Amino acid sequence: MNELPAWLKHTTVWLLLGLMMFLGVQAWQARERQTRFSVDGQTVEIRRSADGHYHWVGRLAGREVEFLVDTGATGTAIPSRLADELGLVTIGTMQSATAGGLVQGRVVVGDLELDGGVRAERLRIAALPSLHAPLLGMDVLGRLAWSQERGVLRVDLGGAR
Repeated sequence: MNELPAWLKHTTVWLLLGLMMFLGVQAWQARERQTRFSVDGQTVEIRRSADGHYHWVGRLAGREVEFLVDTGATGTAIPSRLADELGLVTIGTMQSATAGGLVQGRVVVGDLELDGGVRAERLRIAALPSLHAPLLGMDVLGRLAWSQERGVLRVDLGGAR
């Protein structure tokens, strides 16, 4: 029986090392996501992620969506393509002042449920074509009692406004 060529052995070893590294990074990221969010009774705690932002996972029209918590945004906004994928009903058009200037978008309606039990039914949401990630704005956050300290966003579910 012939022995395998040396290049094939080396390639196999490098591929296995790459696979182990990939799986290790995936496990680390999954653990990071789990430790960033916790619910203790009536308090939700979200720890700032590595990108410096708070992320709050929820469901929009029944599909899991990760929202970037944006206290500077008046309203909740999602990319237009996500609104199309979810089949959200358009009820009008709008203009939005963003960091990149004025953009044209649509107003859609959807049911939102955030992890921890925060719900907003028939929420008006801006669907913007150039938006890269869903934003959770003050139209939802303003209804909640929350504080931010030392990289932790605390939401008191019992103290909703």
